[in-house]
Amino acid sequence: MADLKLEREFPVNADTLFAWLTDGAKLLQWWGPEGMHVTENKLDFSRLGPWYSVIENSEGQKYKVSGHVTHIDVPNSVGFTWAWHDDEDTRGNESHVIFTVTTTASGSRLVLDHRELADAESATNHEQGWTSSLRKLEARCK
Repeated sequence: MADLKLEREFPVNADTLFAWLTDGAKLLQWWGPEGMHVTENKLDFSRLGPWYSVIENSEGQKYKVSGHVTHIDVPNSVGFTWAWHDDEDTRGNESHVIFTVTTTASGSRLVLDHRELADAESATNHEQGWTSSLRKLEARCK
């Protein structure tokens, strides 16, 4: 198993950042790596329960990921399970994601913990995907 941790600073208060991380309409504005867009979803991390998204790249390849929102502590943290689906829509290895928000002198900080990834290669791939997605969030959450 492998874990990854990313941190980003945002020039907004914790409540605003938390809304960008949990509200479905806001999530759709940054969810998925650059160059990809969400084609189907049940993205809402403001409540416990199932979620999923299908993202598509410029070549038309689709990728589905799903899980369950496991905890919500407004405006401090939200956690959810995460698993990619194969071509037959079977869920793969399940991992866990936690977004933690803290107040800073200049706004707020996001700590993204993605735990229990299958291996180091999976952690590297997820780090690239999250880094790209977070760039989109940084561009919108100002």
